[in-house]
Amino acid sequence: MRLLLTSDTHIPTRARRLPASLLDSVDEADVVFHAGDWVDTDTLDLLLARSRRLVAVHGNNDGPQLRARLPLVARVELQSLRFAVVHETGPARGREERCAARFPDADVLIFGHSHIPWDSCAPTGLRLLNPGSPTDRRRQPFATYLTAQLTDGRLDDVRLHHLPRRS
Repeated sequence: MRLLLTSDTHIPTRARRLPASLLDSVDEADVVFHAGDWVDTDTLDLLLARSRRLVAVHGNNDGPQLRARLPLVARVELQSLRFAVVHETGPARGREERCAARFPDADVLIFGHSHIPWDSCAPTGLRLLNPGSPTDRRRQPFATYLTAQLTDGRLDDVRLHHLPRRS
């Protein structure tokens, strides 16, 4: 099962549209995760139309229309692996322990907000993944997103994709 993880798309405030390579990856994915800060409903509608399955939440920059359509936390089980999705997890320091306590029933937590890619494990085994942002790299060298493969209940081949700088 092919997974695509993205967050913090911020359309149209940070970019006019999603990068073509991200949309190509959406088309190839079996499940697309979006960890919030869409900003507009058109991007949600676009991903709903192009995704085989979308698991998504709203973020702190999402207004009432998006909040009415998306939860604060989303949970899904795929091949016996339990995923949770949330926008914000707080400061980097202590994140693993804090998230393990907040999501004791999850195996993988997908989050956003910082625009900083993140891949770590809590002492409990909870895997924390932040795909960064495909449209707003902030202080990062590249805009990014993640892909992964889910095989027999194992998350493999987690890859960070760097996007070319916009001109």
